[in-house]
Amino acid sequence: MGMLNETELAFGRARYAVAQGLRSAWYGAHYLAALRMGSGYVRPGEAPFKAQSGPLDTRALRKAFLDLFAYDRSNVEAGLYPPPSDVRLRDLSRAIQSSRAFLKDVPDVDSRRNDRRGNEVNKSNSINTERYPSYYKQNFHYQSDGWLSDDSARIYDMQVETLFTGAADAMRRAALAEIAREIAGRDQRSVSLLDLACGTGRFLAQTMRAFPRLQASGIELSPNYAERARQVVSKWHHLEIIEGAAETMPLDDNSQDIIVSVYLFHELPPRIRPLVFQEISRVLKSGGVFVFADSLQLGDTEGLDAILEYFPEGFHEPYYKGYLSADLESEMKEASLTLERTKFAFLTKIQVFRNA
Repeated sequence: MGMLNETELAFGRARYAVAQGLRSAWYGAHYLAALRMGSGYVRPGEAPFKAQSGPLDTRALRKAFLDLFAYDRSNVEAGLYPPPSDVRLRDLSRAIQSSRAFLKDVPDVDSRRNDRRGNEVNKSNSINTERYPSYYKQNFHYQSDGWLSDDSARIYDMQVETLFTGAADAMRRAALAEIAREIAGRDQRSVSLLDLACGTGRFLAQTMRAFPRLQASGIELSPNYAERARQVVSKWHHLEIIEGAAETMPLDDNSQDIIVSVYLFHELPPRIRPLVFQEISRVLKSGGVFVFADSLQLGDTEGLDAILEYFPEGFHEPYYKGYLSADLESEMKEASLTLERTKFAFLTKIQVFRNA
């Protein structure tokens, strides 16, 4: 991106503010609709939930939310990645379809939340679940069919953006900024990048829009989400989506320059995390980087611990409480991954680790 004059900067900022404001309003409205339709939510500040860290600091939460978008826009102006283009009239029909599917699914999610036994995949699912580890066969977030149906894959991105009232993509782009810094001045065609647990391919698509010549690939354990990812990134013909588990990656040693994971580790049992870190170290080249993007942990941002404590109460996140206080840096150090820098982006922590 070239240098912009003041008029272009002002126009770009205004356009960005309007678009992101519309996104936040759209997803925020769906969040409120889900609250009104449901009866199983335990909200912050309501009995029986009580955060050990004290009441939620709503001012700190709002400031972190607004700071995220200011940071996102500054990255665009710095030329790290192009401005988001996800608020377009031509996408309205698809947005309405996603809205209908999301709202239709809310009663089922609420039923599992009330039942409090949402720890198995849908019994009607035809997928052979014997091939998956036990921790994976759960309805994380009480979502229908867990990770193992086309319907779940189709609605997932709408659910995540709704949960974060339109901030999820901006938080992901904070990880994209670190990738941009790492490959600055390098020929994209010579850089191999792996999106670990790539889900529906949403972040991978953001990455490829910014750096279309990267030698990129994604790994995803769910065949349904992997197929969805293939559809999302289909325009980049050289990109491959591989089915496999993070703790046993079907990749060669020293084969990747960059590995990135987005919202993976808070959903892994403590015994699995070190295995994944070891696999990341094995697959990364010497001197390669691991870009970690996941939930904040306790103590990361003043005033936000209460919302972190609330999350596993309002949603089904069986390993999240342990994640909040885990010494991840030590676990990665054991795998020869050394921390270089950290950035907090609203409710997400982004860290860059260098492989020995």
